[in-house]
Amino acid sequence: QVQLLESGGGLVQPGGSLRLSCAASGATFRMYVMAWYRQAPGKRRELVATITMSGRTNYTDSVKGRFTISRDNTRNTVSLQMNSLKPEDTAVYYCNADLLGLHSWGQGTQVTISS
Repeated sequence: QVQLLESGGGLVQPGGSLRLSCAASGATFRMYVMAWYRQAPGKRRELVATITMSGRTNYTDSVKGRFTISRDNTRNTVSLQMNSLKPEDTAVYYCNADLLGLHSWGQGTQVTISS
């Protein structure tokens, strides 16, 4: 239904910041619940943050106060601002779009936090 293209991953020191972006094909973007997931080596994929079509957000406890998800329905983009990064944030981060239980996934972008 929707094509997702992620960017913004990289290598940063603990305490640093990164902003991930996800560009979506636009036909019905406003109707999707958007989310960021992450998966670290040897660990299960976990939901990091969600944002509804109206802009309501939810975060997993480990990132509350540090990460902010946002969306621009005009430009069909969703972003994840990540501050005060910790080594345990190291993972591949995936953009996700959910419409009526049908999920679309981005290709993933690597985020590495290391000194």
